[in-house]
Amino acid sequence: MQGSTIHYWLVEHPIVSQFEWKQGITFGSSPLFLKLSLLTYLTLTFILHRFPVPPPFRPATLRFITAVHSLFLCILSVIMAAGCILSTLHHIQMRGNDWTWAVCFPADRTPPRGPTFFWAQIFYLSKLLEFIDTLLILLSSSRSRRLSFLHVYHHTVVVIMCYLWLSTSQTLFPVGLVTNASVHIVMYAYYMLSALGIRPRWKRFVTNFQIFQFVFGFAISGLMLYYHFTGSGCSGMPGWCFNTIFNGTLLALFLDFHSKNYGKESSKMA
Repeated sequence: MQGSTIHYWLVEHPIVSQFEWKQGITFGSSPLFLKLSLLTYLTLTFILHRFPVPPPFRPATLRFITAVHSLFLCILSVIMAAGCILSTLHHIQMRGNDWTWAVCFPADRTPPRGPTFFWAQIFYLSKLLEFIDTLLILLSSSRSRRLSFLHVYHHTVVVIMCYLWLSTSQTLFPVGLVTNASVHIVMYAYYMLSALGIRPRWKRFVTNFQIFQFVFGFAISGLMLYYHFTGSGCSGMPGWCFNTIFNGTLLALFLDFHSKNYGKESSKMA
C-alpha cells in the first residue's frame, strides 16, 4: 500500500503524468527566462564579490539558514531521484520492458511530456534554487576562501544543460538526473552537518562521488552511441553534445580540485 501511494504521487498524479514542456508556455521554458536568470545570477555574484557588504546576519543565524537550505535541497534531491527512477521504470514497462529507452530516446518520437520530463523540469528549477548557495557564501565572512571559479561556472552552465534536457528531449538525461541528485543528497547532507558544527569525515568522498558521476556518464554514453549508430538514432543529440563537453570541463576542474586539496594528504600518507 505504501509503495502504491509513493508511486501515485511521484508518477501517476495528474500533475506529474500529464506534464508537457511547451516552449514559451511552461514556466521557465522561454529563452528569455533562461537568459535573465543567468544574467541576474552572474551580475549579483560579481557585485557582491567585488563590493562585499557586511554580513546582514549573525554567524549563528547564517549557519542556521545554510543548514535549512541544505536540508531542503537534500530532501528535494531524494524526491527527484526517486521520482525519476520510478517514472523511467514506469515508461520502460509501458513500452513492453524496452530497457534501451533508458539510454536512448527514439529520435523524433520522444516529445517532452510525461512523468520523466516532469522530474527534469523540477530538477531544472532546483538548479535556480541552488543559486542561493552562492549568496550564502558571499554573505559569510569566509567568502574569499570559499567562492571559486568552479563553483560559479558549475552553477551557471548546469542551468543551460538542464534547459536543453527539456527543449531537445535529450537522450540519457534520466541517468544524469539520478546520478547528480544522488551526489547532491550526500553533498547537501555534508553541508547541513557542517553548518550545524558537525564535521563529517567524508568530505573527500563527496568530491570522489562527483568525479565518479562524470566518469560513469561517459561510460554509459558509449552504450548510447552504440544504439544511436546501429539503430534509428537517439533523440536530442545536440543537447547531449553540449552536456558531454560541459561534463568534460567539470571533470577536469574537479580532478584539479582533488589534486590540490587531497594530493598533499596522499603524499604524506605515502
